[in-house]
Amino acid sequence: MFTRTLGSSGCQGRTAAPYTSSGRQQRCRMSVRANASKVQTTAADWIEANLDGGAVVKEKFMGSSNWSSAYIYTTQGGQAYFVKLAMGGRDDSMFQGEAQGLQAMYDTHTVRIPKVFHVGPMPNGHGSFIVMEALKMSGGCSMGELGKQLALMHLAEPSDPNAKAGKFGFAVDNTIGATPQPNGWMDDWIDFYRERRIRHQLKLLGDTRLNKLGDKLLDNLEVFFEDIPGEIKPSVLHGDLWSGNIAGADGQPAIFDPATYYGHHEAEFGMSWCAGFSGDFWREYHKLIPKAPLFDKRKDLYLLYHYLNHTNLFGGGYYNTSLRIMERLVDQI
Repeated sequence: MFTRTLGSSGCQGRTAAPYTSSGRQQRCRMSVRANASKVQTTAADWIEANLDGGAVVKEKFMGSSNWSSAYIYTTQGGQAYFVKLAMGGRDDSMFQGEAQGLQAMYDTHTVRIPKVFHVGPMPNGHGSFIVMEALKMSGGCSMGELGKQLALMHLAEPSDPNAKAGKFGFAVDNTIGATPQPNGWMDDWIDFYRERRIRHQLKLLGDTRLNKLGDKLLDNLEVFFEDIPGEIKPSVLHGDLWSGNIAGADGQPAIFDPATYYGHHEAEFGMSWCAGFSGDFWREYHKLIPKAPLFDKRKDLYLLYHYLNHTNLFGGGYYNTSLRIMERLVDQI
């Protein structure tokens, strides 16, 4: 269990700990409280009342973001659970989005996903909590196996009836990092990506130069999909797949801390600049989902959403990178 700051990989501002909350993290302070008496929190009470293992008798602090703290709770029976607590009057909407995203991926029975047990409010509206499986982390994982399992996840039949019917979006809005991510259902992928992803980020930025380029780009998105007209089917996406949200667990690749929605499977790789996918990963992925003719041309388009989001979150050099990507895309129209 660890926290990593990933400035050396070009992901300045992003840090990671095992399925911690999205957003900037504080450095992980490892502390353990183990008493003869039980741990007394609303989450611990729920675990004792609803899961077989008795009272929670040990609490290990794993780290925190700017809105929640993460713990490992251990019961009298030795069962361990990963718990996140959000204090300060926050409702459970962010945890609900995380839980439903994890469940949608879990239902594919492919890559390893932590099982969610419960999301609930704190008493008197003073926050919320989520309880999930505590994966036994082992650091890295096989990139080839990750590529295979991720392709299988993208090929799996959606569990949501709207996605089964060919719509793009998700049952709830969620967040990408700390940025709101709208997921209202739309019938067409290009329209969804135009309105729910790129235009949404541009509106949040409110930058005249980027908006001018954005208008030209968004009016001509169809040119980037000329190789697959009418062929895009909704795949369940992790939505924020970078190295901080990938690990090995029980000998299998595991992913967590998602920004899930149903979209074009290639959009999964918008964070590839910060993920370290190897040649083995791509070989195994493309064995199951062949590389489309314009895959490389669309790469910048899918990177753009995440660079714009990083500009909204962190500013700095991400603005200039977003600008260069938009200029390259516009030049291809």
